[in-house]
Amino acid sequence: MAVTDAQNNGTAIRNAFGNVLAFFILLLIGLLAFSIRLFSVIKYESVIHEFDPYFNYRVTQYLTKNGIYDFWNWFDDRTWYPLGRVIGGTVYPGLTLTAGTLWWILNSLNIPLSVETVCVFTAPIFSAFASWATYLLTKEIKGTGAGLTAAVLLAMVPSYISRSVAGSYDNEAVAIFALIITFYLYIKVCTLLDRNRLSLSYSLLSFLLDLHVMQTLNTGSLFYATLNSIAYFYMVCSWGGYTFIINLIPMHALLCIVTGRYSSRLYIAYAPLVVLGTLLASLVPVVGFNAVMTSEHFASFLVFIIIHVVALVYYIKGILSPKMFKVAVALVVSVGLAVCFATIAVLIALVASSPTKGWSGRSLSLLDPTYASKYIPIIASVSEHQPPTWPSYFMDINVLAFLVPAGIIACFLPLSDASSFAVLYIVTSVYFSGVMVRLMLVLAPAACILSGIALSQAFDVFTRSIKFQLPSLLGHSSVDAGDASSKSVVPNDAVKTEKSEDTSKERTSRKSKKKEKEPVERPIRKSQVKKRLLVLPLETSIIAIILLVFLGAFYVVHSVWAAAEAYSAPSIVLTSQSRDGLHVFDDFREAYAWLSHNTDVDDKVASWWDYGYQTTAMANRTVIVDNNTWNNTHIATVGTAMSSPEKAAWEIFHSLDVKYVLVVFGGLVGYSSDDINKFLWMVRIGGGVFPHIKEPDYLRDGQYRIDSQATPTMLNCLMYKLSYYRFVETDGKAYDRVRQAEIGKKYFKLTHFEEVFTTHHWMVRIYKLKPPKNRIRGKAKKLKSKAKSPTSSKRKETRRNPF
Repeated sequence: MAVTDAQNNGTAIRNAFGNVLAFFILLLIGLLAFSIRLFSVIKYESVIHEFDPYFNYRVTQYLTKNGIYDFWNWFDDRTWYPLGRVIGGTVYPGLTLTAGTLWWILNSLNIPLSVETVCVFTAPIFSAFASWATYLLTKEIKGTGAGLTAAVLLAMVPSYISRSVAGSYDNEAVAIFALIITFYLYIKVCTLLDRNRLSLSYSLLSFLLDLHVMQTLNTGSLFYATLNSIAYFYMVCSWGGYTFIINLIPMHALLCIVTGRYSSRLYIAYAPLVVLGTLLASLVPVVGFNAVMTSEHFASFLVFIIIHVVALVYYIKGILSPKMFKVAVALVVSVGLAVCFATIAVLIALVASSPTKGWSGRSLSLLDPTYASKYIPIIASVSEHQPPTWPSYFMDINVLAFLVPAGIIACFLPLSDASSFAVLYIVTSVYFSGVMVRLMLVLAPAACILSGIALSQAFDVFTRSIKFQLPSLLGHSSVDAGDASSKSVVPNDAVKTEKSEDTSKERTSRKSKKKEKEPVERPIRKSQVKKRLLVLPLETSIIAIILLVFLGAFYVVHSVWAAAEAYSAPSIVLTSQSRDGLHVFDDFREAYAWLSHNTDVDDKVASWWDYGYQTTAMANRTVIVDNNTWNNTHIATVGTAMSSPEKAAWEIFHSLDVKYVLVVFGGLVGYSSDDINKFLWMVRIGGGVFPHIKEPDYLRDGQYRIDSQATPTMLNCLMYKLSYYRFVETDGKAYDRVRQAEIGKKYFKLTHFEEVFTTHHWMVRIYKLKPPKNRIRGKAKKLKSKAKSPTSSKRKETRRNPF
């Protein structure tokens, strides 16, 4: 008993030490996830990045200033003029409410941080939370070692860093944490209860009627199921990608049912999520009745019916005889099929009137990668909606792409409900990431989980092999070591048996002793043979561990480089490296500052929709379209104006009460993401609504050109003129560094627009619409022109040079 107690105490001490060590490792992982995302603040300054984050920042400012009630009822008249936008009903409020709550808590604790500072650091903070959630999820699948490995991989994976650097204040900043924690709580419920303790007969009816269900309640499974629904609600509030959750979990539940792995654990994990999660999701204004009316959610309802039919079958099996069970099953299955078919018929009837059959444009783009390019060019025009290339996989997940297959194999040894979920997660995320590069963000956690499992299993195998062969390095054979270890255990049992046996049994013959020893020695020899079969050669194990360490080091170096160089530069402040050193291009803020200080508050500014959020947030001016892209006709109107000749474009903008037009031009400095490169999308979007705009009119033999071979329609459109006006004055040749060609039309004048400001590097150009001319007919016009004296014409004020 003393030896047993000592062993138990040693095991408890080791477990306690392991838990404390894991806790401190998790703290270091969280610190790593936070600090690796601060390069943008260190290298530049604490600013908001990209385009969408400026809208989120503006909304957060309004929330903290006016309160949540005014936020829900806020009608923004500075966007989508003259339509406006109801912000509270068209925005996912999770990110805004999270940052606003953080700001309120910090200020309540007398930590006076500005709203902008809180917004800048929200993403790095939640990246640490996401790493910890990854640890919890992977621990449920394959243990603590795999969980710690997956957490440190997620803390540094470049794909997630690209969306969570300091200043990247977008929905994904908190949505990835919500995604992972929802999956963790679902798996937690699935694996919380011991399979041997619960009979498969616990179904919906037994859950309501059987008193033994109190054992289930005591385990806390319903508590975790409720937390799972709340986590799903937080995901719905944060990002439109919540549809991935509400389709992946039903797929896993259906997979478990089909493979014969149904249990009441699965029912408790799935049913509350569908019922309570759907009710909570419908409370989000931007979702509303879409939670039950759109096709993205129908799979969850269909599996909900199926799991109840299966639960009823198992319940009937437990209370009826086999003969009666067959009759009851036939009745239940037939009724269940009838209900399923009736439900499907109702759903088809509901969505039949919709041209997209109840699917959103982005969902159809995922199911059919060619759908957006055929029917919704505004979705296809977004760069992050394009399919990724193979180098982008190496850039965003690096060596994890090679470790994922090994992780999938490890999940099948053995296969459980949790490991099958991990396999299903990685398979679906690989497909969706191959359709849309933005969804590489969804692939990143799955790749980290599977890679963490693979690395953990590999290190376990190699270190076990070294540990088994370590005695041979000290001068003892492995067999002797194994025998010694076995003998050290056998005498303890022998002492116990000697105390219980009589003295007559101690005087046994040698033959009887041999017979008694044989049953003890044979299992020992079998275990030794089994261990030897699982052991790899010592040199192979050492070399493999060294290679894995080098692989991890390469991953760390690549991730740090990606965080420091590739993903930390804010799009609003551009940099380039040359022989003269680092050049900073701050033209965007220069242009927005000019608009803010030199135009009236009520002036309307027209630009392509990419710059709408920044114009509203930084210049505080009313825009025609912005990055929300909710009204395709309005965007097509702007695209048509940019694609039309100068006079026709002036009439369109004048009808919209536009006073200034902003264009982005990168031909002088080599900025490739300018409006000329985006121009064909303006033509396609505009032509989708206004048929007189035809893309072939802007192409020469199917090629997009801006040189002397460009078509007359291209050379005379407004976008071409506003971009290249006076461009020949820069170098005398008008050479476009982005398109690598001299422009086709160098000398021309503007009749309906006048240049009012061009930034230092010619990246942003702002034009003002000229007022309509007085219409003087016949001789009165001629007399007026003759009445003008030569002196008055000389005194005529020349246009001021914007430089």
